[in-house]
Amino acid sequence: METDGDLKEPREEFKNKKKEVAELRSQLTSKNKEKEDAYQKLRSLRDAIKTKTSQVKESKEKRDSMTKEVKKLKVTRDTLNASVQAKSSTRKVVDQRKKDLLDKNAVREDPGKLKKDIAQIEEKLETEVMQYSKEQQLRKQLKEIKTKYSKVKELGDMWKEINSASEDFSDHRRKAQEAHKLVQLKAQESQEKHEQVQKLYKEIKSLRDQEKPITDSYVKLKTQYEEKKKQLEQVMQRVTELSKNFKEADTRSFKSKVKERTAEVKDKLKKGRKLSTEDILAFQATNE
Repeated sequence: METDGDLKEPREEFKNKKKEVAELRSQLTSKNKEKEDAYQKLRSLRDAIKTKTSQVKESKEKRDSMTKEVKKLKVTRDTLNASVQAKSSTRKVVDQRKKDLLDKNAVREDPGKLKKDIAQIEEKLETEVMQYSKEQQLRKQLKEIKTKYSKVKELGDMWKEINSASEDFSDHRRKAQEAHKLVQLKAQESQEKHEQVQKLYKEIKSLRDQEKPITDSYVKLKTQYEEKKKQLEQVMQRVTELSKNFKEADTRSFKSKVKERTAEVKDKLKKGRKLSTEDILAFQATNE
């Protein structure tokens, strides 16, 4: 049977182990907090990387779309510029034809105005009563104007052609200028998206650089946490084992004392001695 002396060393160990359990639990809690803090930092970084990676994809798609649009707009602009050059050449040809006609006819009057003057004189001759000399003068004037008009009649069509060529040239030049401005605008937007992508790449690289040491720290803390947890479990196992041994020893000690007390009671009964209250309780405990 184990005595109190036999249990002194185990009880001292039990006391120390209980103290060690408290210390290990405190260390485990602290280590777990460090581990979780590192995990939250790591998670936050990875979320930021994920967000920026998504932004890169979106910006690249927009940039590529704008680049394609710029290429199409350049084709349109170049086509319009070529048309402007052609229209400019046409206008120069028409202007030269006008100059040649004016030089040939030596007439600088507007055919439209001459035609209007002819109509006015003819109406006057038909509707007004006048002296013969006046009528002859108007008819002479009418003849002169008609002669001028016949000489410059061709210029009327030429002026129409000139006006049409000028308007056509101006219209195509305006469209070409607008197309060029649109090319510049879209090219600038595409460049801005490209710069945004490059900036995001740099930010992602910076986050990746931050991620590695935090990942290493998290893995290290997790390993330390698991080791500390395993150490605590081992100490707890020893505490449980010692506690069980103490309970068994206490039970054996109690039964031994009861047995001794019962023997004393039986001896008193044989000798006819009076039993005390403690004797009766001990005897009842044995029967139970």
